[in-house]
This record gives sequence, C-alpha cells and structure tokens, in this order.
Amino acid sequence: MGYDQILTETRGRVGIIRLNRPEKLNAWTAQMGEQVRDQVAKWNGDDAIGAILITGEGRAFCAGADLGSFATRVQANSAGPGEVLQRGGVSFTHFLRESKPTVAAINGYAVGVGLTMILPCDIRIASSSAKLSIRFVKMGLMPELGSTRLLAQLVGLGNATDMCLTGRMVDADEALRMGLVTEVVPPESLFTVAMAKAEEIANNPARAVRMIKELLAKNPLDPDLEAVMERENLRDQIARRLPDHAEAVAAFLEKRDPHFNR
Repeated sequence: MGYDQILTETRGRVGIIRLNRPEKLNAWTAQMGEQVRDQVAKWNGDDAIGAILITGEGRAFCAGADLGSFATRVQANSAGPGEVLQRGGVSFTHFLRESKPTVAAINGYAVGVGLTMILPCDIRIASSSAKLSIRFVKMGLMPELGSTRLLAQLVGLGNATDMCLTGRMVDADEALRMGLVTEVVPPESLFTVAMAKAEEIANNPARAVRMIKELLAKNPLDPDLEAVMERENLRDQIARRLPDHAEAVAAFLEKRDPHFNR
C-alpha cells in the first residue's frame, strides 16, 4: 500500500508513524486509519521492530475527524433509513491493545478521535503546548473506541465524566496531573524523549513485552485474583524457557549488558 496520509520510517528497532495532513491539523479520515493500521500490522509481523512511535506532522497531533463527510451523512440519515445500525465495537482499539508496544508523542491538539485513538496506546507523552479534548458532546455524538471505559481507567470516573460531559480542552499539565499522559516535555524535546522511551521498550525482550501487554490488558479489571495470578504464572513459566531470559542471566553473571532479541 502506498501511503498519502501518513509518513513512515524506522530507526533501529522503532517504527515511526507521522500523521501527515498538517494543513488540516491531521484531521482523521477512514483512509488515514486504514494506512495506520496497515503499517502497524506490517511491523507487528517484523521481528526487527520492537516498538512503534506515533506522532503528527505540523502543529497538531490530530484535531479530530475530518468533518467533510459529516454533512453527507446527516443528509442521508435525515432523508431516509440512513446508516444501518450495527452492534459491536470498532476493532481499532483491540488492534492497538494487541499490537507491539505503542508510544504516542502528542505534539499539539489531540481532539475527538485524536484523543480516543491514543487511549489504547501504552505510553502517552505530551508537548507542553498540547491540548486534549474528548469533544464528541460538542458535535452531539458519543465518545468512541471504548473511551468511556479507557479514559475512566486512566483519569478516574470523576475526571472522565467532566471531560466527556463538557467537551472542554485539557492542557498538558492538567493531563499529567490526571494521569492521561505520563510525561510533559518542551515542544522541541518531544520527539527525542518519546523516541528514547520507544527505544527503551523496543530493546527489551520482545516476547516478554508482548506477554506483559496481554496481562495488563486482562488483569486490572478481573476481580478473580487467582485467575490473575494464574495468567502471570503461566506466562512466567513460558518466559523462563526463552533465550532472552538465559541471556539476561548470563549477562548478569558476566557483568555485562544483555543483548536481547537475537
């Protein structure tokens, strides 16, 4: 697939995606979503890539959905039966939660889908100039991509309720206090800091990282502590048999840095 709405590159074990519609503040389109998913899927199948960094070109991360198609949809829905009602959620959230680790570098506006698309990411780092909003109520729409659960998990139900019902903008410092992002850095340092985080993750044992992601996706909401510990124990027994564990032990005994993913 040739991409016209994202830019991609690799640096070492990190794959980098830049949303690339800067003249539209990287407004999200279905085509952009397909291109992001296609590239992430390729890197998920590439053993040379250990983590993925997602950011935006220009002065925004993503200012929300491109509204160009909304008028057509409104007209279709008012003129007749309109869209077919569908059950089930959108698979993009599951896709990111099950992918290789993702780091979002939020370089400006992250609004609507620009916010909900990064809630399933593993790490979110913001520029001090970032502005975040789950703005759907301002359009008379519902939060999406599982965000009514994922946002509440990150920032607490009270903060999530306030953000969802008001649609207000949250600046980077407030996002940090809430736990919506893990770090706030100056705009000129954002890419360097996010890249360093992605490299740190990418250079850890890849299979262990993926199993830890599985545990973090399933265990926090499971009330059955025995089931939680059983999942951990099973994956730990698998990890003990993998080459990266043997390398870590050998490196400790030999007083050197380990060399994983070989």
